[in-house]
Amino acid sequence: MNLVDRLKHAALALGDVGWSGLLDIVVVTLVIYAFLIALKRTRRSGLIFMGVVIVAAIYLAAQKLNLVLTIALLQGFFAVILVALVVIFQEDLRYFFERVGLWWVERRLPRYRRTTAGLPRSEVETLARTLGDLARARIGALVVIRGKDSIARHLEGGEEVGGRLSEPLLKSIFDPHSIGHDGAVIIDGHLIDKLGCHLPLSKNLEKLPRSGTRHAAGLGLSERTDALCLIVSEERGTISVARAGSILGVSTPAQLVDILTAFYDEIAPRTETTSFRRILQVNYREKAVALALAVGLWVVVVQRSQTVQKTFDVAVSYGLVPSTLSVAKIVPDVVKVTVVGQRSAFGFRGSEDIKLVLDLSGVGKGMNRVLIEPGDLTFPRELKLDDIAPRHVTISVEEKRLEDIPAKSNEP
Repeated sequence: MNLVDRLKHAALALGDVGWSGLLDIVVVTLVIYAFLIALKRTRRSGLIFMGVVIVAAIYLAAQKLNLVLTIALLQGFFAVILVALVVIFQEDLRYFFERVGLWWVERRLPRYRRTTAGLPRSEVETLARTLGDLARARIGALVVIRGKDSIARHLEGGEEVGGRLSEPLLKSIFDPHSIGHDGAVIIDGHLIDKLGCHLPLSKNLEKLPRSGTRHAAGLGLSERTDALCLIVSEERGTISVARAGSILGVSTPAQLVDILTAFYDEIAPRTETTSFRRILQVNYREKAVALALAVGLWVVVVQRSQTVQKTFDVAVSYGLVPSTLSVAKIVPDVVKVTVVGQRSAFGFRGSEDIKLVLDLSGVGKGMNRVLIEPGDLTFPRELKLDDIAPRHVTISVEEKRLEDIPAKSNEP
């Protein structure tokens, strides 16, 4: 098939999408994008997902090249991979469905309660100053600022507070003689929501050199949610910040103010309107991958499995002819052959993949009207013959000249 035919084939494939197919692709793109964002939180899960995509690409290539053994092995792999994926991505799937449920709940809330509340500059400075005072006094503290994700299922224990964020309240909570001193304080918006909470510990020991339980807890929660965790070390009198599975030290209260301001600007943007360009720029790699995977899945699962009908112009050829006769003319010399099959069976096939060879061993001199039988056609076995038009061709046969007839050999 030449380049023009390939382009026509691609154009027809796009034209077959339709509004329902387009909506189908959009929905799947959104689902895959949300899942990719969930995977983005942990590099290990992202690499596993990429490995599965590569194996799927190899499987499709093996089908195209008809690699029977490779297809058989990979089919056995995909038979168990669904169960394995549920186990491997258990935490990511929980996070994905949690985000979907949270989105649905938020849609039912009044508009003013849908977004995470930010903090004014004065309260951000108060929080930074308070942690700085605790660090200088070598008083350990762990403060969690909730982002857009729900963190309730990651918390154990704790007491409800519901008090407005203030320096005296924070210092009283982290007083060494306070009940909630060893636990985490949860800040949600302008309020101190809970105190004395226990967080999941990180197992990433490489990022926790010479660090205690508070640092492991802060990093552990940051690996599972988008929360910002602030840790004050009572041994070293330093402040650390854990976010998105990373932990770094803070040298000055001013730097901590900048980190807190950037965090609140991210989870609670000041402006409601967002430009179209901004929407495209945020997580553009994940959006591009999600769209490519959705289109690929639609082509493989839906478009390639559709039953379609195609008509090809096939040249009329012939095989056996009596040795004393020759074919002068065939009318018509091209017939239209219509075949039916799944779209995947056509691929980039063209009229050259269908052959029509007539058996003329029984024709005589003059005009012969020959019926085209299905057995005269050869085409890929994945296709089924639907129609031949016309069903008869007229063949003009004449005698060969004497000099064109090969002489018979008298040798035994």
